[in-house]
Amino acid sequence: MAGKKKNEWYRLDNAAMMYSAIQKENYSAIYRFSAVMTDLVDPDALQRAIDKTMPRFPSFRVHIRRGFFWYYFEPNDAPGPFVKEDMSNPCQPVRFKEDDGWLIRFFYYGHRISLEVFHALADGAGALTLFRTLLAVYLRELGHQIPNTGGILDVDEPPAAEEQEDAYFRYAKSRVRRGMGESKAYQNTGTPEPFYTLNVTMGLVPLDRLRAVAKGYGASVTEYLSAVLIESILAKQRREGRRRELPVALAVPINLRPHFPSRTLRNFILTVRPVIDPELGDYTFPEIVAQVHHHMRLHISRQEMQAVITRNVMLQKNKLLQLVPAPVKNLTMALSYKLVGCRPYSTTYTNPGAFAVPPEMEPHIQRMEVILGQSYNARSNCASISYGNTMEITFAGTVKESDVERDFFRHLVREGIHVKILSNRPSPWGPGRGREGEGD
Repeated sequence: MAGKKKNEWYRLDNAAMMYSAIQKENYSAIYRFSAVMTDLVDPDALQRAIDKTMPRFPSFRVHIRRGFFWYYFEPNDAPGPFVKEDMSNPCQPVRFKEDDGWLIRFFYYGHRISLEVFHALADGAGALTLFRTLLAVYLRELGHQIPNTGGILDVDEPPAAEEQEDAYFRYAKSRVRRGMGESKAYQNTGTPEPFYTLNVTMGLVPLDRLRAVAKGYGASVTEYLSAVLIESILAKQRREGRRRELPVALAVPINLRPHFPSRTLRNFILTVRPVIDPELGDYTFPEIVAQVHHHMRLHISRQEMQAVITRNVMLQKNKLLQLVPAPVKNLTMALSYKLVGCRPYSTTYTNPGAFAVPPEMEPHIQRMEVILGQSYNARSNCASISYGNTMEITFAGTVKESDVERDFFRHLVREGIHVKILSNRPSPWGPGRGREGEGD
C-alpha cells in the first residue's frame, strides 16, 4: 500500500478480538457473499477490478499479528489477493501465516463471483460495501458505465478515516449495567461431517409473497423467518424425546449503524436472542411469531444496546486484563466462548437485508447469495439476503442431518411460498443442481 508507514497498525475492535481468540486449526469465523451475474465471469477482468478496489479499503488489506498482549492488524503489502476458481466446500478456515496472510478471498465459477471474509475484519454491512464497489468496478472493466452512487465508493478517492473507526469505542458510555447471564439453550447439534465438509442448502423464494405472508402475522420478514426456524428446531428437539426440553433461542445479529450513526466498515453489530421455552407449554406458530416479534421490538432499543456496547468495551479497557499475555488471554476468551458464548443459542440467523445497487447495475446481476460458515459447534447456521424479488435463504453447517432445513422449507411451502432448492449435498440430481418444491 503506497504511502503506508511500516509501523502503522490497527487495533482489533471488540468483536474482532473474540473472533481471533476462538480461531483454531479447524474453525474460523468466515462468511461468504456471492453475486450470480447475468453473463459468464471474466476472471482477468475480475482480477483487475480487485487490484483497483482493494487499496480503497485499507481495513480489509491487512494481515493479523500477535503482539505480547493483543492481536493487531497491520497493512498487508503482499501481492494479491488473487481470484481463484471456486470450490465445492466454501468458507474453509483461514491460516494466519498462510496465503500471504490474506483474511479475504475472491472466487469465481460460471456466472458466480464470491467474496469470503474473516469476521474479525468486518461485519456483513462493511463487507457488502466492499463487494458492491468491487462489482461496479468489475462491470466498468467490461465496458459498462456504472456511477459511484447507491453505496458504491469511489476507488479513486482516498479512504475516509471514519470508515476505519472502532465504533464500539465511540459509543461506549461511562456508566455500565452489570450483565445477566443467559440460560442454556438447546444446542441443535448433529453428527459431525469430516473436516473440510460444509453442507450448504439454499432456498430461493419470491420476496413479495414472503413479505405478504409475514405481514399477515404482523411481523417483518426477519421476525417471520426467525419464528419458522425456531419452530423447526423445536420439532427436532421434540423428536429426540428429551425428558426435559430446553429453550430454543436464536442469535440474530443487528446492524448498529441505523441506531448509532457511523461510517465504519469494520464490525459494528450486536445480537438479540428471541427464545421459546417449551417447558412453559405448547406454542402455536402464530404464538411463536408474536413472541419473536415483541421480543425483538423490545430489545432492539438504543438504551439497551448501548449498555451492552459499554459492558463489552469496559472489559477490553480493563487494566488488569490488558497486562495478561496474549496466549493466556486468548485461551481464556476461547474457553469462555465455548462455555458461555455458544450455550445460550441453538443457532444463528442473520439477514443483512436487501442488496441495493444503482439502476445501471441491476440488469447485470441475477441474484445474491449468502453463506454463514461453519459454527463453533457441529450445527447449521442460517442466513438470508434479497435482491430484486428474490430472497435467498441458506443453511450451512458441518452436520450430516438436514431435518431442520427440510422442516423449515416445508413450512414455507405450506404457507403458499414457492421454494426452489439448491444444494451441494450429494443427491440424485447431482451437486449444485436446482430442484423446485419442498426441501426434502
